[in-house]
Amino acid sequence: MPQMSRQDPLIEHHTVDYVPPAERHGKARDLFTLWFSTNIAPLPIVTGAMVAQVFHLNLVWGLLAIALGHLLGGIVIALASAQGPRMGIPQMVQSRGQFGRYGALLIVFFAALIYIGFFISNIVLAGKSIVGIVPSVPVPASILIGALSATAIGVIGYRFIHSLNRIGTWVMGSALLAGFIYIFAHDLPADFLTRGGFNAAGWLATVSLGVIWQISFSPYTSDYSRYLPADIGITRPFIATYLGATLGTMLSFAFGLVAALATPEGTEAMVAVKQATGWLGPILMVLFLLNIISHNALNLYGAVLSIITSIQTFASQWTPSIKVRVVLSGVILAGCCVVALGASADFISQFIGLILALLLVLVPWASINLIDFYVIKRGVYDIASIFQADGGVYGRFNLHAIVAYFIGILVQLPFANTSLYVGPWANLVDGADLSWLVGLVVTCPLYYCLATRQQTQRVKLVNVGYTD
Repeated sequence: MPQMSRQDPLIEHHTVDYVPPAERHGKARDLFTLWFSTNIAPLPIVTGAMVAQVFHLNLVWGLLAIALGHLLGGIVIALASAQGPRMGIPQMVQSRGQFGRYGALLIVFFAALIYIGFFISNIVLAGKSIVGIVPSVPVPASILIGALSATAIGVIGYRFIHSLNRIGTWVMGSALLAGFIYIFAHDLPADFLTRGGFNAAGWLATVSLGVIWQISFSPYTSDYSRYLPADIGITRPFIATYLGATLGTMLSFAFGLVAALATPEGTEAMVAVKQATGWLGPILMVLFLLNIISHNALNLYGAVLSIITSIQTFASQWTPSIKVRVVLSGVILAGCCVVALGASADFISQFIGLILALLLVLVPWASINLIDFYVIKRGVYDIASIFQADGGVYGRFNLHAIVAYFIGILVQLPFANTSLYVGPWANLVDGADLSWLVGLVVTCPLYYCLATRQQTQRVKLVNVGYTD
């Protein structure tokens, strides 16, 4: 009987609540396999192809820009992921410790929007992939198959997601390596090394895209590390996440770039992959399809947790059940399928533009989150206060964080170069979007000054009261 009580349920029963020490499990290496496997997928491959097709870089300069962008951005996602074992709660719930109970709602809203956007784009990709493999299957049916499969994984939850990605690391890693070998083992176009060149705008745009790609995952990274034992520390989760996220994305971006250069100029990215890999192409398409579905479960899982976090903000005594997570997953599934079925042919490119625009609101959040956790509070939070109706020691609103957050957004706007908005200084460096850099440089010191000034004032008040 004691053995039975320690068995883990198939379907995860925690939602946004604290994971107690007795229920912690897993190893830091699970974070490597999760983020490595997750990022070997069509969307990063398509984005990698843009380095040659849109930014007009050659192979060498493209690879250098890809590597630099992801190595820089990977620091943010790894630092966010390493918070999970210490806190034992989802990333968005933890934001209450920085913004206050109600102040964190705005961040949760944007995070949910991004998750849902990723979910829709990936079920569209899944649908197209199924049609590409089995042309006789109608597009609507293909989209529904992809969406239902991802939903099933997301509903089962944390443990199953990690298990799939442990398998996926070996399968997808081997498949991508085989793809590289096939391409380089066959005749390459005469302009393979010379097509494109160096241009400052394209190079900086590629670096920025790598940074932004990594930061876009940061709002939900600790959702997948919160079950790890608290004594695992900071360093091991950081290294595992950093290596998994950066290696996986760099390989996928590089594969997209190589495939684009190995086929005639102007070939659509996934068509280029299929053509460049010959008989291996159909096998890669099947594996990519499976990985899209597995990866998309993360987006659904994050969206559900964000919505539950929003509801639970106004109902502090409410502990959501498995049934609630299943129902919410079904509602999101239905809504996303409606949007996906009506998606236009250029939906993916439009979505990437939206994500780049939404990063304007994520960069200041990431800045505040990391400065607060690592520099100001040094990982020490009052978990009970985070779940109290009045916010406990963190209150309902933390004006210092909210002010720093909105200033962090505003200073980016003049430099923004997105499909939704182009700032007056967007062409400061030949059109490269450097707004994220401005956001980081301004928000980090601003929040630190405001937060430490607040702490200094509290200490002075206590000292005055004591001496009197």
